Amino acid sequence: MRFKLGLTGSIGMGKSTTAKLFAEAGCAVWDADAAVHRLYAPGGLAVGPMAKRFPDAVENGEVSRAGLKAEIARDATALAAIEAIVHPLVQADRMAFIAGHFDAIGVFDIPLLFETGGDAEMDATACVFVSRETQRFRVLERGTMTEGDLERILARQMPNEEKCRRATWVIETDTLEHAKDQVSKIVTEIEGRLADA
Repeated sequence: MRFKLGLTGSIGMGKSTTAKLFAEAGCAVWDADAAVHRLYAPGGLAVGPMAKRFPDAVENGEVSRAGLKAEIARDATALAAIEAIVHPLVQADRMAFIAGHFDAIGVFDIPLLFETGGDAEMDATACVFVSRETQRFRVLERGTMTEGDLERILARQMPNEEKCRRATWVIETDTLEHAKDQVSKIVTEIEGRLADA
C-alpha cells in the first residue's frame, strides 16, 4: 500500500459519507465497522470464540449485538473480554486488506482511531466534523437512538475537537459538495507527496 490515511470522527459527523467520497476519488477504503459485521456474521471468525465465552450472545450461528450489550450490562468484565476476541481479528482483517491493495492509497475508516492508538499505524489522519447541533440532528433523525444513547456514546469517545487537533487534515461535512472538494484536495496532496518521495 502506497499510503495509509486514517479517517475518524465522532458519531453523526459524516465519516461514512466521507469514506464513500474517498472511494469515488479512487482510494481503497477499509471500514472497521464493516469488518466487525463480517466477523459476527454466520461463518465469521468471531462466532466460535464468542459462542465459547458468551453462549447467550450467539443466535442462529451469528453474534447478536443486542446479546453482547446485555452481557456488558450484566458483567463488568465482558467488554474487555469481547475486545480481546475481536481486536486481533479486526487487525488481521486490516492486514489482509493492506496486502491485497499494494498500489493503492488506502483510507481506513476507524471510529476510535486515536482512542486505540491506531493513528500510529497510519501515514496521516483526517477527522470529519460539523457543528454539535448538526451532529445531534443527524443522529436523532436516524430514529435508532435516543438523546441519552448519543450522550453515552460521546462520553466514551475522545471529544471531536481533540481528534481534529490531532489530525493531519480536518474535513468539514456541512454539505456534500464542500466535503467532496476537501477530499479531492487531500487526495491530490497525497498523490503529490508520493510523487516527491
